[in-house]
Amino acid sequence: MAKALKDVIEIKNGSVSVKDRQDVRDIMDSLINEAVFEADDEKRKARFILIKEIAKACGAIPASIQGLYEEMGRGKYSGFTVPAINIRGLTYDVAKVIFKKAMQMNVGAMIFEIARSEIGYTKQRPLEYSTVVLAAAVKEGFQGPVFIQGDHFQLVRKNFLSDPKAETDYIKGLIKEAVEAEFYNIDIDSSTLVDLNKPTLKEQQLPNFEIAAELTAYIRRLEPNGVTVSVGGEIGEIGGKNSTPEELRAYLDGFKETLKTGKGVSKLSVQTGTAHGGVVLPDGSLAKVKIDFDTLKQMSEIARKEYGLSGAVQHGASTLPEEAFHMFPETGTSEVHLATGFQNIIYDNPALPSAFKEEVYNYLKTECAKERKEGQTDEQFFYSTRKKGFGTLKKKWWDLPANVKAPIMKELENKFNLLFEKLKVVNTKDIVNKTVKPVIIKKSLPDIAFK
Repeated sequence: MAKALKDVIEIKNGSVSVKDRQDVRDIMDSLINEAVFEADDEKRKARFILIKEIAKACGAIPASIQGLYEEMGRGKYSGFTVPAINIRGLTYDVAKVIFKKAMQMNVGAMIFEIARSEIGYTKQRPLEYSTVVLAAAVKEGFQGPVFIQGDHFQLVRKNFLSDPKAETDYIKGLIKEAVEAEFYNIDIDSSTLVDLNKPTLKEQQLPNFEIAAELTAYIRRLEPNGVTVSVGGEIGEIGGKNSTPEELRAYLDGFKETLKTGKGVSKLSVQTGTAHGGVVLPDGSLAKVKIDFDTLKQMSEIARKEYGLSGAVQHGASTLPEEAFHMFPETGTSEVHLATGFQNIIYDNPALPSAFKEEVYNYLKTECAKERKEGQTDEQFFYSTRKKGFGTLKKKWWDLPANVKAPIMKELENKFNLLFEKLKVVNTKDIVNKTVKPVIIKKSLPDIAFK
């Protein structure tokens, strides 16, 4: 690939220029595959940096959604909900489908994200994830801001209670790694630290907003010149008790008092009745979920009108019935997080060879045996653990033949089509271009990238 690259790009004074974008698109499949599966860590990192610089030269630029969210907080734009999409497996192929649909439907308001836990079990460090997403943008010819987000940068409660500094420092390390990888959108989840046994709401939320403010200030110190990272907070652990407007105010007031100066959060995640991945029944089907849309609407209005935020954020929504999604724009929800539904499409599509699926499940039986809860059926066990079937077996997923991937990607394409329509982000490209002015942050290119 080194020779092929030298034929299609040029580097002067450390900057990449592209001789022919179509030639770059033609070799991108091979280029990103070689980078992801390069065995040498130093070479892999160098190739990721090079691909990202190529992407920027092709017009796909990592960006913060802050500008759009500030305008939403001022009431200038409304009526749509930004989808934040977690891709756990077949990341390059899935991202290509998303960009393809976005270009067809003129979508600009969309986010690619990966959570702290997903980074681990899918074996996608921030630099790899951002590079793969940008490579997909180049392949499809997408130009404009690309929003890449750290989702649920979460403090683990038991770790924090045991050693607060160590757990906080771990999240700071992850934040630094993510910002360096050009994640210019980060959701801090310290809702795990809320103590409902305390007598007042402020006392309950105190450890949550104090840590969130500390981490927000840390993010501000890491920001490249010209970039304001969009930071999200969270008041209710997803899958726990539903959030209330009073908790929202307690968090945001306490956060503002603690942060004192500088930009705060641009959105706030709340709990309204969902659970990550949905709740699976013994036969493998999903339990019906009832979202408290009235409370979601009320909290979004308070977030905007009283605090200037873009609105409330809904997690755990991808497994909801299709007829529910139109409610998010109607209730003023600013962002909705979607993950497991796409994973389900990949695993359950008839095109996925049964022998390969059995190989993945056999791996889970061995590697995740300790996670099996008493009384769980096979269907419940595999549903709850199969997200962990992407990481170690990543190369085998990537190497699935085209005739297997095509029907899966077609089903995903239809799903994204539906979501973009229901969430009303069709024709948001112009709004994004008006409110977001991406800054190209040049990264130094290691010589080893060409070797």
